[in-house]
Amino acid sequence: MINRFRSAEIRNARRLARIERWDRPIVGPLARLRAWANMTLIDHGVFRLAYLNLHRIDDRLWRSAQPAPHQLAALQAKGLRTVVYLRGGREHGSWQLQKEACAALGLELAEFVVRSRGAPEKEMLLRARDFFAGLTYPALVHCKSGADRAGFMAALYVILHRGGSASEALAQLSLRYGHFRFAKTGILDLFFERYRDEGEAKGIAFEDWVANHYDPDALERDFKPGVLSDILVDRVIRRE
Repeated sequence: MINRFRSAEIRNARRLARIERWDRPIVGPLARLRAWANMTLIDHGVFRLAYLNLHRIDDRLWRSAQPAPHQLAALQAKGLRTVVYLRGGREHGSWQLQKEACAALGLELAEFVVRSRGAPEKEMLLRARDFFAGLTYPALVHCKSGADRAGFMAALYVILHRGGSASEALAQLSLRYGHFRFAKTGILDLFFERYRDEGEAKGIAFEDWVANHYDPDALERDFKPGVLSDILVDRVIRRE
């Protein structure tokens, strides 16, 4: 037990050290080189340089993986005005470069933390409508790979901002975007399926269902990820 607590303390200390390192302005060419090296190698950005997993939901919202500065510039040229960071931690050179690029390009940078491997939290879900309403559009929502958290946020947008159905929302969580429903990330699919079956089918509005019927603990108990899919997503692809 003591060793487990000690390991947790060490992991947390390392995380805080990463945040301290990368959540600061870039000063000088060496610091910029380090940020790019961390983004491309440690944060797997080399793959995103080739394929950003960028998709347009409508004329107001894009979804994607973590963009590099030149990719943000290309989107800004197409009308992008706001970038929404879903990743939660500021632990990589990707964040440092993105923050600098948004300032230089005149893009608003917002944060909205979304989990990809646990039952969505009620408080987050009930904040989502006001969050979408407060954005300056066109906007981009992104996570690391553009598959899970970006998909979940896009699904919320479909329901809350476009008045879409649960089935339309679920279309944002598909293999087309690199999302695996049988890994731990499949709990996001189960969330919308549960709303479809227990809320929408009975005429209960989404936010009413979340506030008064949704049980995150039950969702966690009921979801069983597939072992092989879980290994593929977490150990081979190494998603966050």
